[in-house]
Amino acid sequence: MRENLDSKIRRVFGPVAINKKISNNASIARIPRFISEYLISYKCGDKQDASCISSLSRYIAELYPEPSQRDLFLSKLKEDGQLKLLDEFKVRVDLKNNAYILEIPSLQIFDAYVNDEIVKKNERIFSGLWGIGLLYYSPDALKSKRSMTPILLEDFRPFQASYVDLKLFREGRRYFSLEEWRDLLVTSIGLNPEAYSPLQKTLLLFRLVPAIETNVNLLELGPRATGKTSLYRNTVYYARIYAGGTITPARLFFDARLSIPGDLALHDILVFDEISKVKLQNPDELASKLKDYMVDGFFERGALKRAHSTCSLVFVGNIDMEKVQDVGSVLSYLPGFMHDSAFLDRIHGFIPGWELPKIMKSEVSLASGYGLASDYLAEVLHRFRSESAEGVVNEHFELIGNYTIRDEKAVKKLLSGMIKLFFPNYEFDNRELAELASLATDLRNRVARLLTRMSPQEFPEKELGIRVRG
Repeated sequence: MRENLDSKIRRVFGPVAINKKISNNASIARIPRFISEYLISYKCGDKQDASCISSLSRYIAELYPEPSQRDLFLSKLKEDGQLKLLDEFKVRVDLKNNAYILEIPSLQIFDAYVNDEIVKKNERIFSGLWGIGLLYYSPDALKSKRSMTPILLEDFRPFQASYVDLKLFREGRRYFSLEEWRDLLVTSIGLNPEAYSPLQKTLLLFRLVPAIETNVNLLELGPRATGKTSLYRNTVYYARIYAGGTITPARLFFDARLSIPGDLALHDILVFDEISKVKLQNPDELASKLKDYMVDGFFERGALKRAHSTCSLVFVGNIDMEKVQDVGSVLSYLPGFMHDSAFLDRIHGFIPGWELPKIMKSEVSLASGYGLASDYLAEVLHRFRSESAEGVVNEHFELIGNYTIRDEKAVKKLLSGMIKLFFPNYEFDNRELAELASLATDLRNRVARLLTRMSPQEFPEKELGIRVRG
């Protein structure tokens, strides 16, 4: 059966179909999957085999340094005067010196020069853009009153999906049953659909809703090694992950000192990983601004007045299963700023990560068949954010129960995202819609139970329901 599905995927999606067993190879897995799969398509084409991986491994090793190789690569740059490098280059604006400043993460350099034309041709470089860059080392030519590292990014070829066609994604859907399409999506994010039940696969794919729908806020708590963060790191190109640590208003909203926008303005998703360890600088101010933003996407800070972003927020944390008695017992794993009913009420859905299995050894849990290339899927998700399926939701669903306006908004947002993901051509039957609707309301009901545990008088027990109109 899997062979038949693989054959269909290759026939329907052609150049954007990738052998996931190849992309899971450890020798190329140290770069994000959306980059490794771009390189597989670019370097290997249809010949996705062991010789391709061997060649690609050498290519990556030559261009992308391990942390221990930083000085070796810098030495090559110093001796040869130039260096070709694979990295996620990022540029920020320095208005005081009328300059663009380049960050080169793999070399731990954060104040290099960049050719202005590169910036003009690649606007996404402000939020970080993977590609191959040609660096020049010119200590004399680049001397100026600015105290910067005399390295210049002179040429740059970005890694971007070369074939992004929403029509292909929409029309390709009609060739697959719901179960086949679900397996295709699970395979595309690098996991083996046979390791999950149908319900678990749908729950797993709810993680993608913030990538395909604007301004969605999700919470997921679960055991370690269930893939909570790796999906955003490897599949969603436009995501930024905060792995614990202290988050500042400047980093999140707007840096008044440098006059540059924060991460909310630059990304589709911000992931707060290991949420119990996340700390907010000036927590009262920042939590208040976050709450305001989570209502409608608007924020302001200092000279920046009434800005808007479509960025979604995802809060992820690990829990000890033996200590979890019910949904409410997970409150202790949330940081202080989330122990606020007004904050939690702005979370649209709570994914119970404990209902998903741990990712085991590769032959059990990782994908081995064909799926959509991660760079292609990331772009599809990004472009679908510009449309909403809430009109479809209003037409086909009836909300049942004591819904507040935030409950209503949450369920509609979750369903809009899942409809675009599961039925991008908007062709479905009522039975298929009912399955998504049941899980969407369940995710919101879990938020409601947290609120009841936190403030039972303000949020009395209730059970939200939904019905598909006949």
